[in-house]
Amino acid sequence: QVQLVESGGGLVQAGGFLRLSCSAYGSIVSINFMGWYRQGPGAQRELVAGITSGGTTNYAESVKGRFTISRDNAKNTVYLQMNSLKPEDTAVYYCTAYVVVRFGVGRQYWGQGTQVTVSS
Repeated sequence: QVQLVESGGGLVQAGGFLRLSCSAYGSIVSINFMGWYRQGPGAQRELVAGITSGGTTNYAESVKGRFTISRDNAKNTVYLQMNSLKPEDTAVYYCTAYVVVRFGVGRQYWGQGTQVTVSS
């Protein structure tokens, strides 16, 4: 079994910054894609940023230039540095990872979510 453990959420004023972390634990052979989704009040879950094992990244248009995703493959950890935060960034942020647990067998896992609240 694999577990994703997130940390780093909280309350911050507009213009401030936060750094989210997510580490994967368990029976892991390799991790392909890692990313962050978010779900605001009354909204659907949306992809914020993603990163492949090779370091290729992609971002939602709304966060480009403000958020940076990175990962430490040795630690099975992904980070999301969030700068210049806006009230509309307020959401529950979920970590996700596609984990290979044995040869030819993999699936997507989700973290429990961490609340990010940006006050105006």
